[in-house]
Amino acid sequence: MWFWFGFAVLALIGEVLTGTFYLLLFALGLAAGGVAALLGSELAWQIITVAVITAMGLWVLRRSGVLKKREVNAARNADVNLDIGQSVEVEAWTENLTARVWYRGAYWQASLAHGTQGHPGSYRIVEIQGSTLLLEPLVPTH
Repeated sequence: MWFWFGFAVLALIGEVLTGTFYLLLFALGLAAGGVAALLGSELAWQIITVAVITAMGLWVLRRSGVLKKREVNAARNADVNLDIGQSVEVEAWTENLTARVWYRGAYWQASLAHGTQGHPGSYRIVEIQGSTLLLEPLVPTH
């Protein structure tokens, strides 16, 4: 009967090491199996208790949105990509509104963000698409 609690502690240690909610739910189910054993349930009912409590916990967390993936667009997010928000100098734009800019010790391909006009000057990086910097003017032109 005490092995349920031992496995629950091991699952909690694994949870601390991995940082997922799944092992926490499993530890809760294992502890419930230990409580069922203390109450005198047979081994089959203890196993069913572990499975039911773990599944219910998973269902509750999925319904609450805790386990929902949060997609982050790294191409536009300054918290993920430190290049976003940095400034570059554009000497000239080509006919198709692209340019080569010097940034971080190398030449990069650059293009204009939608709705902006191409004039030589200072630009801010708003997105990175592959190896192309998407730029908008530092000082908006009207």
